[in-house]
Amino acid sequence: MATTEIVDVPAESRYVLLVDGVRCGYAEYELGADSIRFTHTVVDKEHRGEGLGEQLVRGTLDAVRSNTDLRVIPICPFMDSWINEHPEYQELEQR
Repeated sequence: MATTEIVDVPAESRYVLLVDGVRCGYAEYELGADSIRFTHTVVDKEHRGEGLGEQLVRGTLDAVRSNTDLRVIPICPFMDSWINEHPEYQELEQR
């Protein structure tokens, strides 16, 4: 079974999804004073259809929840839709 990990790479303004140590996707962000705007999520073509998009979003939001007090602004349609389908993450959204 593959090992997945989400790593914040501030120099690139993105959370990166690693699968067995290999970068397979990312969630780009823009930091505000009290918020984090997610503008784009990407899973590499060769890994689409493996459920990694969900792992990327869930892991990224878990990292934001655990490591910051930032409110999430999901500009990316995929992340916005995912949050809308998962009420346990909706309290992270800035309203």
